[in-house]
Amino acid sequence: MYNEFLKPLADRLVALIAFICLFPVFLIVTLLLILANNGNAFFTQSRPGHKGKVFRVIKFKTMTDEKDQHGELLPDDKRLTKVGSFVRKTSLDEIPQLLNVIKGDMSFVGPRPLLVEYLELYDEVQIKRHDVKPGITGWAQINGRNAISWQQKFAYDVWYVENQSFWLDIKILFLTVFKVFKAEGISAEGQVTIEKFKGNN
Repeated sequence: MYNEFLKPLADRLVALIAFICLFPVFLIVTLLLILANNGNAFFTQSRPGHKGKVFRVIKFKTMTDEKDQHGELLPDDKRLTKVGSFVRKTSLDEIPQLLNVIKGDMSFVGPRPLLVEYLELYDEVQIKRHDVKPGITGWAQINGRNAISWQQKFAYDVWYVENQSFWLDIKILFLTVFKVFKAEGISAEGQVTIEKFKGNN
């Protein structure tokens, strides 16, 4: 009842209200990123959702598209702008994903939507993270976010899938607010984001 009906309904309703309330912030951040990124404030990418169905996730663009003399993108730390760093640190880059929740592609709570290329790299347990809709925040996000290993992250994701409930979702949402204020786990050690998942071997 909760997972199939109440949660999707609550997700869309709360996301709509939240987006309306945060719209002034949305506009300000958009304008600042347009200036910082020379015209592009948004980043969209194909991500696998529930049962692996691919959708387009939307986030604020926190890095430029600067390239070296060979046409290759510069390292993340060279492309991350000051505005982008602030937006990431405060998790404001997640605001546009409220539109994904309103559309029904995502939930507030669930495993984070990762790259499509990872689908073929998961083992038979890790792939269970796609048995529910991906979320803006999740059990892995409040237990280390990008500062933990991929294996730990996936273990947390699968645990959530097997134990999800209304009260667990409420706990995750409250702890997410706490983590955002503390700005914990934003990046892996020595990096501005996190290294790509390359499989379990």
